Amino acid sequence: MTTTSSDLTVVHLMRHGEVHNPGGVLYGRSAGYHLSELGREMADRVAGHLAGRDITHVVASPLERAQETATPIAKVLGLDLATDERLIEAANVFEGKTFGVGDGALRKPANWKYLTNPFRPSWGEPYIEQVVRMMGALDAARDAARGHEAVCVSHQLPIWVVRSFAERRRLWHDPRKRQCTLASLTSFTYQGDKIVSVGYSEPARDLVPAHLLAGAKPVKGGTKAFGA
Repeated sequence: MTTTSSDLTVVHLMRHGEVHNPGGVLYGRSAGYHLSELGREMADRVAGHLAGRDITHVVASPLERAQETATPIAKVLGLDLATDERLIEAANVFEGKTFGVGDGALRKPANWKYLTNPFRPSWGEPYIEQVVRMMGALDAARDAARGHEAVCVSHQLPIWVVRSFAERRRLWHDPRKRQCTLASLTSFTYQGDKIVSVGYSEPARDLVPAHLLAGAKPVKGGTKAFGA
């Protein structure tokens, strides 16, 4: 069977750029967290990278950092920016707190009840629920851009979990090993309604601090990027 260009649709799941967060808070779904100057530079870099692509639909999580990342992309493409609640960050009981490597958070008895089941996980939104809503958002973007490309700006954990699902890997994982760097693109190619391949690229890699790149060793005292 011959595949034509009209049969193929590409949906790029983009992680937002760096956030201004001097207090090292696990901000989660909290309002008021905006891109840093570096984060804005990342967003502009990716906008330039995508400028020549056949993108007909741009959509983002409702959180400020995602909207601010998507705005220059929509602008350079001359498209309206849509919002999809399903692209939002994963819920987390530690939201609003500092929860960093080496800060002793795991030794606090008050936190133990939330750390009993890493497979669900017990500290936040179940992985399978993230998959369901993210697949819904992906499918909606695919339908909006049939035969073309779409960009969906979201957050690290939901992007990694839905990619793991698409690639038939287990959903529970070591957060340090997520391949989902700031301003990265995880690209799903559909043939009709079926995902046939998943790609990954980092157009702004040279702007990302070394300790935040995928697989980098966490910095003691720094914050963990649980879906940041």
